[in-house]
Amino acid sequence: MADAVVIIPTYNEIENIERLVRNIYALQRDFHILVVDDGSPDGTAIKVKELQKDYKKKLFLIERSGKQGLGTAYIAGFKWSLDRSYEFIFEMDADFSHNPNDLMRLYNACAKEGYDLSIGSRYVTGVNVVNWPMGRVLLSWGASKYVKFITGMPIHDTTAGFICYRRKVLEHIDLNRIKFVGYAFQIEMKYKTYLKKFKIKEVPVVFTDRTKGESKMSTGIISEAIFGVIKMRLTQLLKKTK
Repeated sequence: MADAVVIIPTYNEIENIERLVRNIYALQRDFHILVVDDGSPDGTAIKVKELQKDYKKKLFLIERSGKQGLGTAYIAGFKWSLDRSYEFIFEMDADFSHNPNDLMRLYNACAKEGYDLSIGSRYVTGVNVVNWPMGRVLLSWGASKYVKFITGMPIHDTTAGFICYRRKVLEHIDLNRIKFVGYAFQIEMKYKTYLKKFKIKEVPVVFTDRTKGESKMSTGIISEAIFGVIKMRLTQLLKKTK
């Protein structure tokens, strides 16, 4: 059995999912894939079921009813993965903003170099983002700097969603107590990993904005990240004073 599983949350990714799945299975390492679909009306889950005929016992699907948030999709995927024997558990977007070839680099950082969390980082060697308008680049880059300042985490890309966890990291985090569902979820998971003193490495990647389908970014997601970070840090400081 493969020792690594890639969790891919989807909502209306019919234009991307087949190509992404086939790209991952073309890699030299044997990855399994778990798609967590939130009731996509465009038939994303139906396409995954068709692909399962080609990738039996390698491609898995969790179907949920309606949009429940990125964070809850990953939590469902984490719990599913921990019920099985995977040692390395990945997060990855469905829209090709994350290059499937970089899965190997994240895997090697954990499996060969001994890190507990590897992050596909857009900002560790500058700004490596393609096809984003300057305003969005500045918002994302600035958000990561803001989070780094508030939390003290030595991480350049705190909102990154291209990640490899060692199993033990997720086993040591109480997944039932993760509070955030949008992009703040990514910050919260990194913060909890950092507080537990796991070894973290940022692997430089090039992030390419989607060319098919629609972005899921919203003002609600952004505000959750901004104010959620302050709340998260204050909670941690209060724990220290008790």
